[in-house]
Amino acid sequence: MLEPEKLNLLKMARTPMPFGKYQGRMLVDLPEEYLLWFQRNDSFPKGELGRLMQMVLELKVEGLDALVKPLKR
Repeated sequence: MLEPEKLNLLKMARTPMPFGKYQGRMLVDLPEEYLLWFQRNDSFPKGELGRLMQMVLELKVEGLDALVKPLKR
């Protein structure tokens, strides 16, 4: 079984955005500006989706999102 951190990395790489302008795009591929909009407006979705989106934003801000992209299918 995968450790929670590794599972989260896989989920960020393989979970499609379920709604909005970028529907169908993998979370790790969402533009940083789009994720910053959710942060500024305190409007990340509730639950796991919002948590994953926040983690993607943290990776992008730190310049580490390229490490997750190879995990996409």
